[in-house]
Amino acid sequence: MTNSAITVRGLSKSYRRKEVLHDFSLTVERGHICGLIGPNGAGKTTIMKIMAGMMFQTSGELGFFGSSENLDDSRARMSFMIEQPLIAKSMTARENLEYIRYLRGYPDAKRIDEILDIVGLADTGRKRAGRFSLGMKQRLGIGMALLPKPEIMVLDEPVNGLDPEGIVEVRQLIRRLQEEWGVTVLISSHLLSELSELCTDFSIISHGNLIENLSREELLVKCRNHIALRTDDIDRTAAVLEDRLSIADYKVVHGEEIHIFEQLGEIRRISKTLTDSGLIITKLNEEGQNLEEYYLEKVGGRNE
Repeated sequence: MTNSAITVRGLSKSYRRKEVLHDFSLTVERGHICGLIGPNGAGKTTIMKIMAGMMFQTSGELGFFGSSENLDDSRARMSFMIEQPLIAKSMTARENLEYIRYLRGYPDAKRIDEILDIVGLADTGRKRAGRFSLGMKQRLGIGMALLPKPEIMVLDEPVNGLDPEGIVEVRQLIRRLQEEWGVTVLISSHLLSELSELCTDFSIISHGNLIENLSREELLVKCRNHIALRTDDIDRTAAVLEDRLSIADYKVVHGEEIHIFEQLGEIRRISKTLTDSGLIITKLNEEGQNLEEYYLEKVGGRNE
């Protein structure tokens, strides 16, 4: 039995001869939380709409639970919250969930109380959803998606527009779904710092092009600690590092800064050697790369 929950191979989509998604591939394992990383317009929502059956790809193959056949049957085991959750503002949280229960044909009415408790809306009573805070609306949307006990949830920007407290609430909820219920989650966001705390895997996309798929462990290795160095002459600095300090594990970033990945405890010696070589140091400190910095480094000049 395959362990993959979502499989995408060579997915492309064009509108009026303009390609907005090109040759995108991704595999999400069961029980994982995968983050689609990219700015608005990168193609994240297009990918999710194709998965939901809201539009068709121009080319490529899509599969769920190890099969690319009977996709509608597979979607019955999934839930989607794409763009804004479809909430009836004149109805209470309970009434919204009851409506979804009828639509999805889910027989267990007691499930509604369980969902209200899970998403933290059990005490909202007769308060209409139109008077909810944005964070409450997002949690209700997730609850509506969660009601039929999906094995996979696809969430498009679920923390968009939330204040810090609302972001933490949604993050904790998604993590609970994965850890306690084993739900596989595909989540998109342009808030990269938030995804870095939540996801087990990442898929970096820019202007419809896949840049890289990697696990959290691979990301941590690539975002390792380093010495960030700037001088008045980067090329000569690189030569000094190699010839006088025997440093080989370094990288020049955007032609203006050097990241040194070895001899991290030798900042004083590095500083003295560079100064003795007549170089003017404008930056020299130890730091670590975060997900946002890694993303910007990978996409380079692809995004305006």
